[in-house]
Amino acid sequence: MKPVDGALRRVPVAPRNLTDEAKAEWRRVAPDLVRRKVLTVDNLSLLESYAMAIGMVKISADTLRVEGHAVPTAKGGMQRHPAVQTMREFMCEGRRLAAELGLTPTSRNKVGAPTEDQDDDLADLGV
Repeated sequence: MKPVDGALRRVPVAPRNLTDEAKAEWRRVAPDLVRRKVLTVDNLSLLESYAMAIGMVKISADTLRVEGHAVPTAKGGMQRHPAVQTMREFMCEGRRLAAELGLTPTSRNKVGAPTEDQDDDLADLGV
C-alpha cells in the first residue's frame, strides 16, 4: 500500500495527559509510523488511544506483580485481582488499535507497507 497523503514528517510530542507508560509506548511506535508515512493529523487520536491502552496494560501488569493475581474476598476466600480483567480488556483494545495503525505483522502489510519505489533501508535508523 502507498503512503498516506498528508503523512506527518516529524514525530509529534506525546500528549501531556498520557501516563509515563503510555508516553513510552508513543515514543516507541510513533517514529516507525512517521517513517512509513502512515501517521497523519487525523489519526493522532488513534495513536493516543493505542498508547493509553498499552500504558494501562503495563500499569495493570505492574499492579499484579506487586499485589499478586488474587485478592481476599469478604468471606475469607480468594478471587481474581480486578487488574487481571483490566489488563485483559486493554490488551484486546490495544491489539485492535495496533491493527488499525498497521503495527501488527499482518496489518503492516496492509497499511503503509513500503512500495517498490520506497527506500526500505534501515541504515538511517541505526539498525
